[in-house]
Amino acid sequence: MATTEVTATISDAEWRVMRIVWTLKRADSRTIISLLEQQHDWKAPTIKTLIGRLVKKGALATTKQGRQFIYTPKIAEQPAMDSALLRELDQMCAMHRGTALVHVVDQLDLSHADVQALLDHLQTKLETAPDSVPCDCLPDGCEGSCEP
Repeated sequence: MATTEVTATISDAEWRVMRIVWTLKRADSRTIISLLEQQHDWKAPTIKTLIGRLVKKGALATTKQGRQFIYTPKIAEQPAMDSALLRELDQMCAMHRGTALVHVVDQLDLSHADVQALLDHLQTKLETAPDSVPCDCLPDGCEGSCEP
């Protein structure tokens, strides 16, 4: 299954499991459970269920090492995050995505390097950006009812 297909099925709780496994590169269930119990009020059976779902969905690989299972990511973190964010943005009116992104950027803690990378990318994008983006809410557009 492609990253886009896998990320479309990952729940908010499962994203938290993935973040741990991506960060550690490989983790046993005890480590995942311990970390998630510290971060959330979740019980071990719930976390084991989340891990099992991620294995079934193809997001995590599992190998047995002695009496424990070791989990490794089968999907890369950056493409998964990109896919999830684009999937969310695709649900919004094309005319409003830019404004939504501005509001999101306002809410994020970004490093100086992140801000500079955004500025550089936006400057390049500005050179080919259209004057306006058409509404994609209705098959024939919104005929002026969507205001940016």
